[in-house]
Amino acid sequence: MTIALMRPTTELFDSWSSAMAEFGESHIDGSGLTAPVTPDRATLDALIAKAALFADPDAELPEGFVRDDMYWIVDDHEVIGTLSFRHALNDYLSEVGGHIGYAVRESRRRQGYASAALALSLDRAREVGLERVLLTCDDDNVGSSRTIERAGGVLQDVTDQSARGHALLRRYWIEL
Repeated sequence: MTIALMRPTTELFDSWSSAMAEFGESHIDGSGLTAPVTPDRATLDALIAKAALFADPDAELPEGFVRDDMYWIVDDHEVIGTLSFRHALNDYLSEVGGHIGYAVRESRRRQGYASAALALSLDRAREVGLERVLLTCDDDNVGSSRTIERAGGVLQDVTDQSARGHALLRRYWIEL
């Protein structure tokens, strides 16, 4: 297993398309683009453009958004999942999204990919100069909560986010 965080690229279109189809229509790929069941080239092109914009430190971002490194979790040219590293928190991210959000396709879960990708994103957070990061997960997502806790996550609280379209969310801080 050779895990890497890779910016979206057309070179892995088939693998990305397969991963997004496996996630299904409800998956948000870390960019805010909801992936259709059969993602097409236009969707990927939009994702690549958005990832470039949000990663550019000189770009003017839409109001309410923060700098965001959008990655694919890749193992040997296979897109395993997605990861979003946000350089700062706004009001919404402080409650719901946190600094880091990730998802691993179902067929590749419980194989260490989430833990490896989270470790790489914590390295990125250190590079950016953050002293601690916030991560959130659904209260009933045992796999994600265990992954965060193994990475040093300390539970701050469990909050009702039903007004924002979520159920109960666990909020964790990881000291860097």
